[in-house]
Amino acid sequence: MASKLVPPRPAPRLYLATPPVDEPAQLAAELAGLLAAADVAAVLVRLRETDPRGMISYVKALAPAIQTAGAALLIDGQPDIVARAGADGAHLTGVAAMEDAMPALKPDRIVGAGGLATRHDSMAAGEAGADYVLFGEPDAKGQRPSTEAIAERLEWWDELFEPPCVGFATSREEAEAFAAAGADFVLVGDFIWSDPRGAKAALVEIGEAIAQAHAGTFGKAKVEGKAEG
Repeated sequence: MASKLVPPRPAPRLYLATPPVDEPAQLAAELAGLLAAADVAAVLVRLRETDPRGMISYVKALAPAIQTAGAALLIDGQPDIVARAGADGAHLTGVAAMEDAMPALKPDRIVGAGGLATRHDSMAAGEAGADYVLFGEPDAKGQRPSTEAIAERLEWWDELFEPPCVGFATSREEAEAFAAAGADFVLVGDFIWSDPRGAKAALVEIGEAIAQAHAGTFGKAKVEGKAEG
């Protein structure tokens, strides 16, 4: 029996959602400090609906702060402006919207999928080529599953499927639960921006919390063996 030591899997990284953007200058300045302070893999830019030219200008104003820090810039919806805005990809809600956006985005850009209410929807998104699947975001009525149900969906996906999974967290406690469940990324947004200590302190704390929660579950190296012929 030959065996080898397999190092522990890396901790999940942060995926930061912006507030709805209609005045990008102040946000761009704040993002530079945030991304220097915490390990953020990607930023989801949420745009207030306006004309395409205006939305493209908002994204271009934010892009240097995000992309220079090494984070991917994804736009929430609006796949038609991704290339013109210089974004790295888009996040789409629902399998149909994702499939419609594929021709404009693939193979050069990231396509993320959310709004996946069932396991069947999740698998359909993965089979259609989603670069990640998001679980736990509110639906159109503001409703979302329980923390336990979201964690269960993340654990199920992590055990069976290859594309990364993202947990949508609305609190530190949820972020920790999703990290322990096997999320590859933890998406944080409104509760970071509304923290009375400031977004930077909140984001750093969440990054540390998910690293600790992950280490408590996955932190030990494993020994794998296989029979020798």
